[in-house]
Amino acid sequence: MASVFSSFTFPFLLLFFCGLLPCLIANASFPVVQDPELVVQEVHRSLNESRRKLGFLSCNTGNPIDDCWRCDSNWEKNRQKLADCSIGFGKNAIGGRDGEIYVVTDPSDDDAVNPKPGTLRYAVIQEEPLWIIFARDMVIKLKEELIMNSFKTIDGRGASVHIANGPCITIQYVTNIIIHGINIHDCKQGGNANVRDSTKHYGWRTISDGDGVSIFGGSHVWVDHCSLSNCNDGLIDAIHGSTAITISNNYLTHHNKVMLMGHSDSNTQDKNMQVTIAFNHFGEGLVQRMPRCRLGYFHVVNNDYTHWEMYAIGGSAAPTINSQGNRFLAPNDRFNKEVTKHEDAPESEWKNWNWRTEGDLMLNGAFFTTSGAGASSSYAKASSLGARPSSLISSITSSAGAMNCKKGSRC
Repeated sequence: MASVFSSFTFPFLLLFFCGLLPCLIANASFPVVQDPELVVQEVHRSLNESRRKLGFLSCNTGNPIDDCWRCDSNWEKNRQKLADCSIGFGKNAIGGRDGEIYVVTDPSDDDAVNPKPGTLRYAVIQEEPLWIIFARDMVIKLKEELIMNSFKTIDGRGASVHIANGPCITIQYVTNIIIHGINIHDCKQGGNANVRDSTKHYGWRTISDGDGVSIFGGSHVWVDHCSLSNCNDGLIDAIHGSTAITISNNYLTHHNKVMLMGHSDSNTQDKNMQVTIAFNHFGEGLVQRMPRCRLGYFHVVNNDYTHWEMYAIGGSAAPTINSQGNRFLAPNDRFNKEVTKHEDAPESEWKNWNWRTEGDLMLNGAFFTTSGAGASSSYAKASSLGARPSSLISSITSSAGAMNCKKGSRC
């Protein structure tokens, strides 16, 4: 996909991003995670098919995900349309699209084993698909990790919803999760307690890391338009065989180790991990790991990096990193201008890892150390969508983070 900037027209790019392409869901109840080679074939098939569908765009707001839903003044009545708007490796995450709307009316979290109806914890453990929304503004301080069941959407649009000052969200061995429009911050460790993860099961949890969003063996996950900051460990971590993930339109600030993708260099479960990181704003107070990758395939596309202290993108254990159309503004410290950090290996080893920059905008002395192959074919498994020009980054990322959506008007 080396020629994405020159070979695709603007309307086609929007169409591809907007989620109007057919999604392949392998099984209605539990989608199978595809082999990376099959994902490559599906990306190319979708590209070809989309050429026959030009002219059906809803509007042009500049951000391809947002173009799919934000122009609808009746978005509140059509909430579940959002599930058709994802892009990238997590584009098949349907969350609770095919279920009922569940309204959270109670911000309390007094009992992690027997949660009260009306609470967020009660909603996320149910067996059936649910699209979870909020009756009003609320701050939810969780007693223990919020362990989600499959086919759930947490949709904060229309309210100011904060999950903060306690343990936060865990997506463990489940599938089809959408987290949208939530403020997630000041997350703490939990554990040494029983926690319910479904209506049929609860169990003892050891001490958690204190991540904002922890994806552990999860698949078909989409985290979109959330504001995340100041958590105990990572803001968003994906480990232990997690894959088919899109992290998009988020605003991340005031944190050290931002994103970890891959548990350890020796954990070969993560060798087929595929993650799209797109349209995010990596903002003030960030230090490193935006992301830090291991073993898998990572498409880092059209993000705005305005702050880092140590480095922006790093990794070890030979991950494939495809950086396209990002804007990197280096810090003033002349010793930390490098975007990349090849970790835990001598140059004789990391020089063979496939890391490339294509169409990235480097500002204030920023530079990206490439390695490995330059041929586009080497990045096929780390290519999930067509990149927009980096000159459009300001408009693409201007609404990153949780938004103030008013019912009855465009968001």
